[in-house]
Amino acid sequence: MSSAIGSRAAEDHAKQRSFHFRRRRTRLSELRRAASRGRWITGSGGFTLLELLVVLIILGLIAAFATPQVMRYLGGARSDAARIHIQTLVSALDLFRLDVGRYPSDQEGLDALVERPSGMDRWNGPYVRRRDMLTDPWGRPYSYKVPGEHGEFDVFTLGADNAPGGTGENKDVASW
Repeated sequence: MSSAIGSRAAEDHAKQRSFHFRRRRTRLSELRRAASRGRWITGSGGFTLLELLVVLIILGLIAAFATPQVMRYLGGARSDAARIHIQTLVSALDLFRLDVGRYPSDQEGLDALVERPSGMDRWNGPYVRRRDMLTDPWGRPYSYKVPGEHGEFDVFTLGADNAPGGTGENKDVASW
């Protein structure tokens, strides 16, 4: 009886091996057929070259439309920064006048807001914390005139083009 059980177990084992072998062979033939058609059925979830190209084209289109908007925003940001700097300088000049009794001369310039000019006993500065506040966002020093054409003093920058007039980023920014 043990030999009958042993032979039946051997037959079952052989059938099982045969089933798995046929299943593996079928799976391999499916993969070969899929590969010959240009597709894989491996379940790896990879991307085809065409899918990657479509994504790159979409990203390129988004960048092409977004870049001008970002540049327009950055251009306006520099003009806004210049406007804020000039307002800060006007406030600092008013504080200078309250302490000293007059605005800095053309010779002293805006540097008088950062460093004590010689012979000023009542100077109570610095009125501007950082020297880089005396330069506009385009890297040029702010222009300062006393007496000014539009008030007691004029503080201004000529914009990105460094020429009078202009529009957009090239527009002059002034204290008046």
